[in-house]
Amino acid sequence: MPVKIRLQRHGAKKKPYYFIVVADSRAPRDGKFIQKIGIYNPLTVPATISIDRNKALHWLQKGAQPTDTVRRILSFKGILYLKHLLRGVKLGLFDEQTAWERFEKWNAEHEKKIAARREYHKKARMQQTTPIVKKVEGESKPDTSAHSDTQPSAE
Repeated sequence: MPVKIRLQRHGAKKKPYYFIVVADSRAPRDGKFIQKIGIYNPLTVPATISIDRNKALHWLQKGAQPTDTVRRILSFKGILYLKHLLRGVKLGLFDEQTAWERFEKWNAEHEKKIAARREYHKKARMQQTTPIVKKVEGESKPDTSAHSDTQPSAE
């Protein structure tokens, strides 16, 4: 049975959110699935991703193939990097403690980048919503003497 890790669409028209599921590749997109491992909401800024790392890693090690979008999500969350490190442990390149130390170091750096990105987006949204009002010093009322209320004389 060919198993895929893919997105299952939910939500209203033009307002999608997705479940990240493990499913038989022959099953319909929104049909039967084996296990739900996470949620992806692309409408928030930045996109909200919630995934169970252990379940995803378990299915990847069993041979489940992620779709392109899910592969990007797993890579962003560090699950593919963790799989890579655990493969190195299995081959005897380094021990499991070293693998977890490397992953924790990568994860800390990644979280800093995400926090900086969130702060940048927050400031950008605040600048878009705040009206920009400039005060001009020495501004006087417009001169209305040029436009007199008198009618021109007819000759």
